[in-house]
Amino acid sequence: MQFPFPIQERVNPKARYIRVAVNASGEVVLTIPRYATKAEARAFLVSRVDWVREQLALLASRTPEAARRPLRWDDADLLPLRGAETPVLWSRASLARPQVRLLPEAITVFAPHDTRRELLTRLLKKALINEARLEAEDLLNREAHRLGLRWSELRIGDPRAQWGSCTREGVISLSWRLLLAPPEVFRYVVIHELCHLPHPDHSPRFWALVAQQMPDWAEHRDWLKHRGVGLHRWLAQSGAEAPAPQADLFG
Repeated sequence: MQFPFPIQERVNPKARYIRVAVNASGEVVLTIPRYATKAEARAFLVSRVDWVREQLALLASRTPEAARRPLRWDDADLLPLRGAETPVLWSRASLARPQVRLLPEAITVFAPHDTRRELLTRLLKKALINEARLEAEDLLNREAHRLGLRWSELRIGDPRAQWGSCTREGVISLSWRLLLAPPEVFRYVVIHELCHLPHPDHSPRFWALVAQQMPDWAEHRDWLKHRGVGLHRWLAQSGAEAPAPQADLFG
């Protein structure tokens, strides 16, 4: 059968089931365990074509059109910054080193007129990652002080499946894409991870501590659940950095 969408087939010896997943990037992934044949896996996908179409339509409805295309650098680009649509501007400037300015009213990249668009995008992404680190450090220090806790190390990345994580040693990892979300969403994830220091689980005691620190935490968790997938589409890269599945089915 010719499927109405591109698919990637991946044989995984550790998989226990045939699985169909729809990534946040819009990629349909068919995971095939060692015991199954490709014909069996494709037959399973055929039986789930309508479900895949529904997931792709849902993904499209949750993702702004602008997020699905590369930045054009024509001074008409918009990018979410702290939850607000922000113009992205290119100011042609003869500088030895390009600079990026992140302000509520505009994101401006200062670079020579002959700078390649791909380089402008990389410069912007690096600036956003650096800003996310600064904001995360400030949030961690403030919220940890209120909780009477101590964290040891911060790691900023672009994880596939989690907005944040926390180890028993106090190493906290956060997605730089939280800078694109409303500030209270970023704060919720920071509080969530800090509360894992005394409670490395999702027990009632853990959630009670989260609620003590942020009574309206569920509102911000739901924002990520319903709209967070769209954050992965902005300045996205293919390959190893593709986002994790948004939804999947097992067979």
